[in-house]
Amino acid sequence: MNGRLASVLRLWPTALAVLALLGAWQLAASTGALADALGLDSFLVPSPAEIGDSLWTDRGLLADNAWVTLQEVVAGFAAALALGIATAVVLHLSPLARRISYPLVIASQTIPVIVIAPVLVVWFGFGIGPKVAIIALICFFPIAVNALDGLGTVPAEQRKLMRSLGAGRLRVLTMLEAPTALPFVLSGAKIAAAVAVIGAVFGEWAGANDGLGHLMLVDNAQLEVPRLFAAMVWLSAMAIALFALLSMLERRIAWWGAAERRPRGAGGDR
Repeated sequence: MNGRLASVLRLWPTALAVLALLGAWQLAASTGALADALGLDSFLVPSPAEIGDSLWTDRGLLADNAWVTLQEVVAGFAAALALGIATAVVLHLSPLARRISYPLVIASQTIPVIVIAPVLVVWFGFGIGPKVAIIALICFFPIAVNALDGLGTVPAEQRKLMRSLGAGRLRVLTMLEAPTALPFVLSGAKIAAAVAVIGAVFGEWAGANDGLGHLMLVDNAQLEVPRLFAAMVWLSAMAIALFALLSMLERRIAWWGAAERRPRGAGGDR
């Protein structure tokens, strides 16, 4: 079976589940007695139809704010990717640096983002800087840890073979360890992409003049609940699109890792 057709067919159960969920939600929200029984007040939980109407009616406003948030997400993710890979390489090459710094890498994830966000806004103002820093802080850990684990998975025999052929430490890193670690890096990047929008929202909640997070605060204060949910749809779509883009990139530049994780017979022959 063609690989692309198999991928499309695998999406059908998810699509049907989403449609069933939306249908049940619409039915519950539009049926007065059922909505009362479930406690679904229209000003708190809008129906999918109302959210869809807001997606269309407020499409310009949502798109403008989504563009701001997307720039923050891309910048923060890129910073986390560069810093995470660099940190992993340093810790891999230097056991002393790993013993000293690895606990600090773990500690970086114990800081509540909702606490540090206002501090960064006070330091750097209402511009893009604090949002990029917050997103990078959230995305850094999965990238760095996965990259470090990937660099350490190369069998010792392969390293010995390359050194016996005259390869130096840098060549072993670039020709053997880096390709082995690439699927791990992309796996960590996919996790980071899925949570990057959360960092952007936290940053915009702490202080911003635009962006989807700021728009959600305004909508919440004005009880524009359908538009608030519409902004959430945009955020989800943004995260899913970034995840899908990285998955496609993984299949193109690190296909050996994707092939190893694919169940037997799931993707067909290449």
